[in-house]
Amino acid sequence: MFEKNFNPGNAATYDLLMRRRSVKAKDMKYPGPDKKAMEKILAAGMRVPDHGKLAPWRFLVLEGDDRTQLGELIATGLVAENETSEKVAEKMKSYATQGPVLVVAIHCPNHDCAIPLWEQQLSIGAACQNMLVAATALGYASQWLTGWASYSPTITNGLGVKDNERIAGFLFFGDHAEREPSERPRPEFHKHVQWGFSK
Repeated sequence: MFEKNFNPGNAATYDLLMRRRSVKAKDMKYPGPDKKAMEKILAAGMRVPDHGKLAPWRFLVLEGDDRTQLGELIATGLVAENETSEKVAEKMKSYATQGPVLVVAIHCPNHDCAIPLWEQQLSIGAACQNMLVAATALGYASQWLTGWASYSPTITNGLGVKDNERIAGFLFFGDHAEREPSERPRPEFHKHVQWGFSK
């Protein structure tokens, strides 16, 4: 029999959205989500608005030695591209190993269709947000970072990111630390909401 209300209300989901906080990757604990949990998180990331059903995204999951390898790549790129000292570059190797699991979200736009690029970019943003929310719902800590490494030719080439693709961010997942993550100031509602046309 057809279920009329296939999107039933869920107050707990709303509460989760209003309470979710990013947890600094360096504060995350091990072991973090296992493969089964990560599959759930990634599946949630693919269940997003996607005009044209293009799936303009893919996800590279890095654990263990793969994160160490990315750290080496970051150090190499910093020296080659930014003339960063070897000492500073060595410290930055730990960027990729901050949290137990790292997902590189990659935007893969389709330029051979009528769907505007902007709408395809919105879709991967929604995918990343869905993964953060899913991780929280499953009891894990998460953080979405970008920064220099997202735009570095050394990193993109080393990760196999194609010329027409871009890194949308590095998403870290792990177990929660014992202390509660700090809350940041939130936007003032009335400054960002307008009801009706401007007069």
